[in-house]
Amino acid sequence: MKIMPNRMDRGFEMHQKEYEEKALQVLRSGWYVLGQEVKGFEEEFAAKMGAAHCVGLASGLDALWIAFRVLGIGAGDQVIVQGNTYIASVMGISINGATPVFVEPNEFYNMDPGRIEEKITERTKAILVTHLYGQASKMDEIVALAKKHGLRLVEDCAQSHLAAYEGQMTGTFGDVGCFSFYPSKNLGAFGDAGAVLVNDDKLAEDFRVFRNYGSEKRYYNKVVGTNSRLDELQAGLLRVRLSHLEEITRERCEIAKRYLEELHNPRLLLPEVQPGATSVWHQFVVRCQDREELIAYLNEREIGTIIHYPIPPHLSEAYGYLGHKEGFLPITEQYAEQVLSIPIYSGMTQEEQTCVIEALNQF
Repeated sequence: MKIMPNRMDRGFEMHQKEYEEKALQVLRSGWYVLGQEVKGFEEEFAAKMGAAHCVGLASGLDALWIAFRVLGIGAGDQVIVQGNTYIASVMGISINGATPVFVEPNEFYNMDPGRIEEKITERTKAILVTHLYGQASKMDEIVALAKKHGLRLVEDCAQSHLAAYEGQMTGTFGDVGCFSFYPSKNLGAFGDAGAVLVNDDKLAEDFRVFRNYGSEKRYYNKVVGTNSRLDELQAGLLRVRLSHLEEITRERCEIAKRYLEELHNPRLLLPEVQPGATSVWHQFVVRCQDREELIAYLNEREIGTIIHYPIPPHLSEAYGYLGHKEGFLPITEQYAEQVLSIPIYSGMTQEEQTCVIEALNQF
């Protein structure tokens, strides 16, 4: 049995009729940019997450870099970010000319709040928290630090749709919550798409103006903005998926629960969920000291895996100019050498789950 690390066709097939009907409805409407579907999705997603405003954008990366641009963070400023995040988080900072300052993760793969304060300088303007793999970060301590030092707080929620800390949804703790709706996400579109959540009315308006060439009225430009608009088709399809998001999340949680209960191989370190946090299990990540051997073993059995992520941003060629060398972030680097994401996706059958569990237990 061939098992892929992720499958998007199954999620489509589960609600295929609804997606197809919505796509035809949008195509027949004759309105394809910033129409009723975008407005409807923004209102519904904000309500679902408990935020005052949602502003749809073209991608998750756009959400990140535009967030820092709108917040006025740029050249000469520093932003604290965890070392083991996806490189897009860091790009959101550096695209604006600001400098990323890396912090090690904790045992839950999220930013270690106890390591933040030592990194704060007079140039520090913000903290960027990533809720990695779908688990909410420890936000009480991070919010307190941001308030203590007068820092902006931005959340990268690309993987954490519906995850919560102490009952509050990710994306609603800071100044801006940045979301990706890339097709592989739990709340995935059928192409690139993104959004921000904000509670401040003025900030929401700033995002709406900036995404549309800096214009609130056609041909009247307030600022030098960009073109980053969630299109009507993706918004419509996202509205369908959003209506099933609790169901999608429950399914992933059930698969993860089974993995946690039935995987018993001492060569694997299983993920844990921090007290007070929930995980929506965007990825199920194990650690193994013999990762390459494990990958080869699973490949022989046609079980696919993905490494999230093999090269930490501070060691990537793109950020060579920062001058960081191996050993700079030992925990981050150890995780990069050991983490492995095993199959988890909408529509994963019991038989497929059993196959993965048996193979991993026999490794």
